[in-house]
Amino acid sequence: MSTNERDLIVGGQAVIEGVMMRTPNAYAIAVRKADGTIVNTAASLPKWSDKVPILKLPVLRGGAVLLQSMGLGIKALNYSAGEAFAEQEEAETAEVKVLTPAVIEGEGDFAGITGGLPGVFPIPKKQKRAKDVRKGGTAAAASSIVFAMIFNVLLFVAAPLLLTNALFVAAGWAAKPAATSTAHAGTPAARPQDAGAPEDSALRRTWNSVRGYLHPVRPTVGFNLIDGLIRMTFFLIMIISFSFLKDIRRVFEYHGAEHKTVFTWEKGLDLNVVNARIQPRQHPRCGTSFLMVVMLVSIILFSVIKFDSLLFNFLVRIALIPVVAGLSYEIIRLSAKRETGLFFKTITRPGIWLQNVTTKEPDDSQLEVAITALKESLKLEPASGEPELAPLS
Repeated sequence: MSTNERDLIVGGQAVIEGVMMRTPNAYAIAVRKADGTIVNTAASLPKWSDKVPILKLPVLRGGAVLLQSMGLGIKALNYSAGEAFAEQEEAETAEVKVLTPAVIEGEGDFAGITGGLPGVFPIPKKQKRAKDVRKGGTAAAASSIVFAMIFNVLLFVAAPLLLTNALFVAAGWAAKPAATSTAHAGTPAARPQDAGAPEDSALRRTWNSVRGYLHPVRPTVGFNLIDGLIRMTFFLIMIISFSFLKDIRRVFEYHGAEHKTVFTWEKGLDLNVVNARIQPRQHPRCGTSFLMVVMLVSIILFSVIKFDSLLFNFLVRIALIPVVAGLSYEIIRLSAKRETGLFFKTITRPGIWLQNVTTKEPDDSQLEVAITALKESLKLEPASGEPELAPLS
């Protein structure tokens, strides 16, 4: 293996009974079928920056990689689902079952930016004609993406912001509005007609009290730090909860196989099961390590761009997701070339700890699948060229 080849930064993603491996210019998906055979597919990655030169600029290229990674993740999961359940589909003569999983954001590229759903959520099975399977699968995948995005925005953007805002108001770190502390003309307590409507008055008082906690607090570094910690807590609860599910444990085992295979490549060893077996399953460039960078960038950015409106602060968090992704990508891109440096070790350490949950020890058959995927993707990689960062799950 030449020095230039070892400089290629490879990455990947665990899928259903398999692994997707990505090199800078290509990807491959390998899946273990129910009969024990390994099937794979591979293709070159389109260069968006060649068609749109502006995407070569720092920060913007990170957003482009994010979108490409999400699309590639969906494609890999759909392929793995089709192959893993092929026998099940063949058992249906005129009709087949379509099973389309949602994105495994938590274990895929750029985990944390879009929230993180570290599990597989099957779309309800529907009987379809064979000729409608592809169309139905595409529609189901699109609906999965939309649902995941809405769910993630509510859970990882809206909920932490509202809870942090309420916490600051309750703790007295921000002044409550006058309507919640003193009665004045126009409030329920000041109107005599409320005396005959105690239930209505109670509802109004309850609403005024709730509205008091929604009084907008101008975000500071401390505010955004607590907001980030709440977001991380939600993510950890979800990760740990899903780790107890048998099917998700299988995905985590393939996640470990992917990391061990990447380590084997990076150390310049022959890609075989014997060499991969002894490698660690926690990798510093995992998407879970990327979470720490995202949180730090978010804290700083949201402390600079802020408003006195709770709604505007919510909207700006959504609007700045591509910027957060781009800046975090640039930090990871630079630090990945200096993995022995103190800064890189510091920002990736929490992700290493979390990988004790998100990766499990794989068996030899799972390692074989991951190795197959990497070998197939390397076959499509050009012989020379400047190494680029291929995100690692």
